[in-house]
Amino acid sequence: MFLKARKGFYRELFVLVMPIVVQNLIASAVGMADVVMLGRVDQTSISASGLAGQVMFLLNVMFFGLNSALTILASQYWGKQDVKVISKILGIGLIISLSITLMAAGLAFFLPEKVITIWTNDPELIAAGAVYLRYVALSYIFLGIVQPYLTIIKSCERVLFAAVLSASTLIINVILNFLLIFGPGPFPKMGIAGAALATSLSWGIGLLVCLVDFIKQKQIPKNIAEMFRIPGALVGDFFRYSLPAFINDAMWGLAFNMNSIIMGHLGSDIVAANSVVSVARDLVTVVGFGISAAASIMLGKEIGEGHLEEARKDASSILRVTIFSGIISGLVLFAMSPFVPGLVKISATAAYYLRIMLYVNVAYQMGQIINTVLIASIFRCGGNSKYGMILDIICMWGFAVPLGLISAFVLKLSPLIVYILMCTDEFAKMPFAVHHYRKGNWIKNITRDMEE
Repeated sequence: MFLKARKGFYRELFVLVMPIVVQNLIASAVGMADVVMLGRVDQTSISASGLAGQVMFLLNVMFFGLNSALTILASQYWGKQDVKVISKILGIGLIISLSITLMAAGLAFFLPEKVITIWTNDPELIAAGAVYLRYVALSYIFLGIVQPYLTIIKSCERVLFAAVLSASTLIINVILNFLLIFGPGPFPKMGIAGAALATSLSWGIGLLVCLVDFIKQKQIPKNIAEMFRIPGALVGDFFRYSLPAFINDAMWGLAFNMNSIIMGHLGSDIVAANSVVSVARDLVTVVGFGISAAASIMLGKEIGEGHLEEARKDASSILRVTIFSGIISGLVLFAMSPFVPGLVKISATAAYYLRIMLYVNVAYQMGQIINTVLIASIFRCGGNSKYGMILDIICMWGFAVPLGLISAFVLKLSPLIVYILMCTDEFAKMPFAVHHYRKGNWIKNITRDMEE
């Protein structure tokens, strides 16, 4: 039977997956609500927020890479029950995260016009996007603390708290969005600025909750000085096993962001359509990405406990579940595609682009989910993050990005054809990822007895 697995496998996976899926589902629903709300303002607002949101997208890619990097070590040390080392892994995460988010916040607040011109040369979009960036800048710093903390407690199997906090913050965000975008009653009608301010306020609340939880929790030591007294051997292990994952996602994010830069120079219609289709795709892939996040925790813990053969068998079960979820996600996206264009106020051309792009993503999202589980979950938690880094860099920067640039600016193909060509990257790397998985040499216990 295709979905057959060991006794207890689905219960363990379900306990980890469901809170993450609910969290991701709410995040995607909030993203959709943002798009619909701003889509009710005007097309400029939805396009400008989509472009300005590329800064947050890049930060989220950084968080994804950093979170994966932290999970590689933290989940295995959780299996070993070495909570003192886990505390120091959090220290590494905070140092890296805050270094990047403080710089991003400074650029977004003080030089927003310069930042937004990276993605567009349209004066109207630059003006609106700059307003958005200035109001959203503070949220980058808040997330720079919240994200590493939530990653560590999820690695300690406290996925429910992390999911509830993220979901609650996102619900607060959508409520504040409505109040500050449209200004009912005593609230100011701020439009695109209100959407950005709502993000900063909601994640500020999320940070306060994390600080209270850190004081009350009992999983990891609370000594801040000890947290940042990091042994050289642990730093070495982070660079050896985890840094490739971080670099992998950073390079993937930059390459994926190049797609937005390319589309940003092809007109407001394709930008608006892409803003909507990205949210719709995120909405249907929540289960697949939930499986990926849960797999990192489950397999990492098994490897840290020394149960390598069990981890290998569970990885096979996880991959089969992933394929099944990808098929279901594609069917859901196909079913909802005819209705999505009617949710936003966009031009007839943008609506036409959107309809075709949604159908393209029926196939694209499946490739994305399978590659993510293999590269960002199974390989990484097995201590083999370098292969995925090399594969992603070659496929994105040696194939997808040049294909997009040539088709857009040399061959001058239509925006829709350019988009379709840029969606071939996942299928270019999938055969290599599957081959590496089948070789079976991706699994390794990387914990050690740590000395100061």
